[in-house]
Amino acid sequence: MITMPVVEQSVVIARPASEVWSFVTVAENWPSWEASTVECEQLTDGELGVGTRWRGVTRILGRRLDWVTEFVEYEPLKVATSKSVESKVGFTATTRLEEVDGGTLFTYRTDSESGLGGIFGKLADPIVAKAYSRTVRASLDNLADPLTIDG
Repeated sequence: MITMPVVEQSVVIARPASEVWSFVTVAENWPSWEASTVECEQLTDGELGVGTRWRGVTRILGRRLDWVTEFVEYEPLKVATSKSVESKVGFTATTRLEEVDGGTLFTYRTDSESGLGGIFGKLADPIVAKAYSRTVRASLDNLADPLTIDG
């Protein structure tokens, strides 16, 4: 049985879901809060939706990973899921929002192919997943900072 490394973290952001959604669904905003994202841009024209493609660069443990993703699920103010279509590592990323007392519960989940591609190898999966989980935790704490969304 192949297990896929999964990283999932959540944070409550003291903002309405509409403000959080408006911020996280703009590709160019990702490097301002997601610590491993170095570059991010929307490749396709028009509004975000199923079929929209983003291109980006992520750094994990000092290694550069170039990728292109395509959105395969999109429900405004609730959930957006994208899958890698060009990358050394196959992955799926999901952002989910839920209104809660005190603001919006924001959950970010990534499912990666076992071995995280050729960059680290299968034996490094637990180490890489743990390090990436810490990075995601710090990123979500950063996203929850009111100054991040205010720009």
